[in-house]
Amino acid sequence: MRKFILSTVAAALVAAVSPVLAEEGPEPAHQSWSWVGIFGQYDKPQLRRGLQVYHDICSNCHSLKLVAYRNLAYLGLSEDEIKDMAAEKQVQDGPNDQGDMYQRPARPSDYFVPPFPNEPAARVANNGALPPDLSLITKARAGGADYIYAILTGFADAPADVTMADGMNYNTAFPGHQIAMPPPISDDQVTYADGTKATKEQIAKDAVAFLNWAAEPELDLRHNLGLKVLGFLFVLTVMFYALKRKIWADVH
Repeated sequence: MRKFILSTVAAALVAAVSPVLAEEGPEPAHQSWSWVGIFGQYDKPQLRRGLQVYHDICSNCHSLKLVAYRNLAYLGLSEDEIKDMAAEKQVQDGPNDQGDMYQRPARPSDYFVPPFPNEPAARVANNGALPPDLSLITKARAGGADYIYAILTGFADAPADVTMADGMNYNTAFPGHQIAMPPPISDDQVTYADGTKATKEQIAKDAVAFLNWAAEPELDLRHNLGLKVLGFLFVLTVMFYALKRKIWADVH
């Protein structure tokens, strides 16, 4: 009986895990990111370009619920620029003196206003698919920034031997290669104020950089603190070594 129970549990685990393993996509190619490594730092001009990509393209379907408009000050946006961007959206507030909820322009203290009021509305607008929130997307997916970049640049025509489901798009990086999201970016889809050429690959890299900052905004501070700690430990080690040589100098 015990063996039967164990074999049943094992079979159930295999059945549960097998579909997941079967749906694993190819390992994404490693890209060069400015923030990777002990000396890595975000490229603020790139982050501003990525914000533009999110604002002009991604925000039509994807939310960014964990980022407040005032956080954009880190990217170099002025207070007026942040106020103007926030005021483009309406948020529900209240109740007022009459006990009613009302709509008002978003403020810098508000979090990014999602494109849809609720999940059912998002699904209706996207043929049943639910666009994921992008606040932590680079941390929530295996492969991180490399994977998101591979998805954005991985759209292609389906091979002749692949049958695509209705409303699905072929993507070389997505597990199963069929994704509900249509190709979101193309060459020259945005015009960068700094003159950077807006190729599809550049747009994808800028968007991913911004999304990585959204998921890990404290990275620069953490790296700077880490370097200071390492410098302090190095100096302390040299001092202790010199002290040890001094103390034991007369011992033979």
